[in-house]
Amino acid sequence: MNTNFRRLIDGKNLGVIVFDTHLNIVEKNKIAEDILSTAGQSGSRGPLGNLLDVFPEFIGSGQFIKKLLTSKIGEFHLEYVNRLDENGQLRYFDFLVLPDEKSDNGFVVIEDVTAQALYLQEKNQQKYDLFLFKHSSTFRRRYQSPSILGESEAIQQVRKTIQKLCKVPLATILLMGETGTGKNLCAQVIHDCSTPVDAPFVDINCAALPEHLIESELFGYEKGAFTHATTSRPGLLEEAKGGTILLDEIGELPYNLQNKLLSVLETKKFRRLGSNKLIEVKSRIISATNRDLQKAVKEKKFREDLYYRLNVVSLYLPPLREMEEDIKIIADHLRKIFNIELKKQVNGFSEDVWPALLEYSWPGNVRELSNCIERAMIFIEKNQIQPEDLNITAQLQTHEPQRWILPANGIVLEDVERRLIVSALKQSDNNKSKAARLLGLTRDTLRYRLEKYQLG
Repeated sequence: MNTNFRRLIDGKNLGVIVFDTHLNIVEKNKIAEDILSTAGQSGSRGPLGNLLDVFPEFIGSGQFIKKLLTSKIGEFHLEYVNRLDENGQLRYFDFLVLPDEKSDNGFVVIEDVTAQALYLQEKNQQKYDLFLFKHSSTFRRRYQSPSILGESEAIQQVRKTIQKLCKVPLATILLMGETGTGKNLCAQVIHDCSTPVDAPFVDINCAALPEHLIESELFGYEKGAFTHATTSRPGLLEEAKGGTILLDEIGELPYNLQNKLLSVLETKKFRRLGSNKLIEVKSRIISATNRDLQKAVKEKKFREDLYYRLNVVSLYLPPLREMEEDIKIIADHLRKIFNIELKKQVNGFSEDVWPALLEYSWPGNVRELSNCIERAMIFIEKNQIQPEDLNITAQLQTHEPQRWILPANGIVLEDVERRLIVSALKQSDNNKSKAARLLGLTRDTLRYRLEKYQLG
């Protein structure tokens, strides 16, 4: 190898091996020695080894390489050859065989391309994952369910239910929970993991639409069906074909439309206003409410038959105050989101923050927590969120505990506890989740006390 060629090779950090017409190695640079040593390869025949021993990948191509040396035309190239190094890790190399135009010898140029190979692997894996995400609901299911944050028993049960529902793409679902508990997010997750990637997700807030517009919005109308109906228009039920329709705040649906919705659920068909043509519904229908529909049924404000039709599968989303340590997980997740949105670099929360976050009742649930953290991060100039940044300390102080006066003759604490549980069950119409909320208990704690006092 001449001096300029050696400088070029060394500058590019390439290994070079010189071999003769018998494929015996006659020279190699330090980089080649290091690469071959790293790759656990050594020669055996000849003073420096034979090409086919050092490069077993060339076996079967020996005659071609010899012909390459005599003709001085062409090259022999192997890309992304993998070998295990001394630590058991895969390394990737490019081998390029070239004839020396000034002698009968040839060169093997060796380049370590491990970094490029790993990058290509990751890029191809991302393409494959994207393909699977678009075409496989099973694959999407694996990624969507974890977006329901938390490790508490209640949240784990929610995730298990979602995983089962994702396998049944047309099951009717009723989501229940207080405002801000994530019913819309839950509906979106169920939709994403059970329908094709291009399937529509139509969200209808029954409380936001004027009563005289709900029917035409849901079912659509034909030209001339009513005044100002100058064209035909498909309804949202029709727009959601093949996807999911979320009827949010279903408890606010006018009573006179509940019967028509019941008919759609039972027959899977409907008519546009002013039309006799039946249109088939091929969509999953998810309803969501923060109202007690059982109570609304008793008060004749919600149809009983519609309630049972909507409640094929019910899913209760717990309020934030019942999620205990999950509040930390959700709060930190929101911090990361707002770091990106607000271009901040807030590293976390001080330890003094957690008692305040866990003690506060969060009547607005995750939505209130999100607003609280966003507001704090808009104005914060430190790298950690402190209790005063959240502005909930004052709210905690204004909630004075109710004063209880102990009778002079004392009480039996267990009797008082039992009576409180019975009262809570009565007020909640025997709804154990609601009774637990009234008592400030988790459902597991209430279940334990029900068994203890034989009230189950």
